[in-house]
Amino acid sequence: MASAQYCSFDERSAAQAVKLVRALCDQLREMTRELARLERQGVTATSSRASAIRQAAAALRRDINEAQILIDRLERRYVNGDKRTQQRPFRRQPRTTADRHAK
Repeated sequence: MASAQYCSFDERSAAQAVKLVRALCDQLREMTRELARLERQGVTATSSRASAIRQAAAALRRDINEAQILIDRLERRYVNGDKRTQQRPFRRQPRTTADRHAK
């Protein structure tokens, strides 16, 4: 019988966090490009159009800020956070009595 490999809950969570961070980074780049485009348009737009562009740009800035906060939190918690979690072996080894007393 082949040995079954498994991922712990923490490993699955970290893997999902990495995927979400990638997706958020992609979305963040897209929003940043859109913001730059809107800001270029706002310079040459008429007064009424410039107001609408400023509102759209403000909404994008809020979304960009929120995405950056989410990315930071995910990276801190799952990706860069707990070094012990990152170094944990794929399959947990039972602790010995000596290990328990060493801490």
